[in-house]
Formats: sequence, structure tokens, C-alpha cells
Amino acid sequence: MSQQQDTRPEPAGAEDAEFVVDTEDCEAREQAHRERGTARPITVVGNPVLHRECRDVTEFGEELAALVDDMFASQRAAEGVGLAANQIGVDLKVFVYDCPDDDGVRHVGVVCNPVPVELPAERRRLDDSGEGCLSVPGAYSELARPDYAEVTGQDVHGAPIRVRGTGYFARCLQHETDHLYGRLYIDRLSKRERKDVLKQMAESTPRYETVPNP
Repeated sequence: MSQQQDTRPEPAGAEDAEFVVDTEDCEAREQAHRERGTARPITVVGNPVLHRECRDVTEFGEELAALVDDMFASQRAAEGVGLAANQIGVDLKVFVYDCPDDDGVRHVGVVCNPVPVELPAERRRLDDSGEGCLSVPGAYSELARPDYAEVTGQDVHGAPIRVRGTGYFARCLQHETDHLYGRLYIDRLSKRERKDVLKQMAESTPRYETVPNP
């Protein structure tokens, strides 16, 4: 399975950005996005938009804000904890999240143009918990990932931000960033594990609307 390290430069000012506060007013913020947005169907493995790197976000205006609203609405409709733009067919580097960490603290936010921060060896304690994906419906597999993650990027207005997470939320940050570079979690599995996940998917019925593959 691929373990490539991304080498894209960070957005200007990202190295100096403070960590975002994404644990306050979570319910009100998520609800506001969701009520403004419209849920869209989810793309699934095999759709070309999921298997190539997305375009950078360069325009931070009303169109992006409307997309983020739709992404929160789509995430809630599919009962997910994170959603990348290409999972609703949009070729842009942006993801949203509404995810708890292992202490049960809820995190809600949006990241544009995310770049993972390379961790020193002492911070790379692996967690091999199970992982699933809205774009691989009905399937799960264990996957080792660091239990701490940092991502730099921009907020919906274009300001540089830095997001960090532990446990389940760290997994979410890594999973959604992967999506925007054309990688699904199954691409990090062995051939045997990937085959098993795709079999699980084939034998299940999605609980939310999906986009038929061409």
C-alpha cells in the first residue's frame, strides 16, 4: 500500500498560522451550514474524480461558501464525520469535518488546500483501528495511521490555518487530506485487504444516495 509523503509547499503564512479553535459552538455552526446547503449524492470508488489530485482552491468567495454548505448537508445526510469535495464530484481541494476525538470532544471545521505536516519519529505512534469511507459504502478495514496529525491550509476566506487532532479525529484529518490527492484509504491496504473491502462493498446496499459510475 502507498505511504507517499506529500511535498507540496505550504500556503503562504501557514507555518505561522495558529491552531484553529474548532471545538466551540459546534452544533450551531454545523447546523447553519447544513440548513443553507443542499445534500448531494456521494461518488464511489471507480469514479475518476476520486482517483486524481484535485485542483487548488484559488477563489474564496460566495461560490466556495455555497459548496461548503452543500458539503456539510451531504455529510450529515450520509451520516459521515468528514467529507472531501471530490466525494460529491467537485474537483477542488477542500474538506469539511464534524468529528469527535477519542476523548469525545467534537470538532467542526473546513480546510482548503490542506498539506499534511510531517511528524517527527517520536510522534508517529500508530493506531490500527478500523476505517471506513463514504465512497466505499458498507465496507471497513483496519489501517494503521499515526494517532496524532497536523494539517496546514486555508479557511473558507483564504486565511492560513493549522488544524491538529488526536485519535479518531487525527484519522479523519489524514483520510480527508488523502482524498484530495486522489488516494482512498483502500489504496493504503494490501491487495488481499483491498479485495476483501471491495467484496464487502459489493455485498452491501448504501444507506445514502450515491452517483452511479460511468
